[in-house]
Amino acid sequence: MPNLTTAQWIWVAAAAVVIGFSKMGLGGALTIIIPLLAVVFGGRESSGMVLPMIFIGDLMAISYYRRAADWGAIRRLMPWVVTGLAIGTFVGWVVDNGTFTMIIGVAVLLCAAVLVALEIGGGRTKPPGRIWFFALMGMTGGFTTMIGNAAGPVMTVYLMAMGMNKDGFVGTYAWFFMIINAMKMPLQLFLWRSIGAPELLMALAMLPLIAGGAALGAFVVKRIPEKPFRYTIIALTVIAGVRVFL
Repeated sequence: MPNLTTAQWIWVAAAAVVIGFSKMGLGGALTIIIPLLAVVFGGRESSGMVLPMIFIGDLMAISYYRRAADWGAIRRLMPWVVTGLAIGTFVGWVVDNGTFTMIIGVAVLLCAAVLVALEIGGGRTKPPGRIWFFALMGMTGGFTTMIGNAAGPVMTVYLMAMGMNKDGFVGTYAWFFMIINAMKMPLQLFLWRSIGAPELLMALAMLPLIAGGAALGAFVVKRIPEKPFRYTIIALTVIAGVRVFL
């Protein structure tokens, strides 16, 4: 397990709860904690610490929802996502830690801007389902998820453009990120070397907190009006993204 201070363990525990919550509640909650962890631990290090916990949350999500994904929508995006992952892997490999952390902040703020645009559009944003749109969404999603685990808003735009109903949206969203995060694990393990036995053991130790956050997310989302909750998520995401630059 990593040799952390008490304050750092508190941050890790908070991240575990938020990760579980985001997988069962609103994915935007994850973008709050990512830039804050980058400030506390460093960009590349925090990415390696949090990814195994996110993957555990993904497995919980697909187990809980048990809905079939729209595999056609996923297949159309995958070649471009792989390209974005490759670009993000290279950038994360060559830049120093300070630059890496700032890129996380930029990625999170851009995703927050996407969320704001969706709110202004009242959920009626319907980009055309053309090749350039798949390329833009796939590469942007691949890059932002590799650098900052912050591709949730990008995937939201894509699935809205596909005109999916609620069930299809939830199932496809959960399966997509489980697949993508599984692809990211060996990249961070062997190329970035940001994941090792300590990070994997820490993720297992955080399993009860991830599960607790997931249960909380499933409970809260059913009982709190969605719009005020989304506004809170957007505001906190902006604050967290700006914090990287202070």
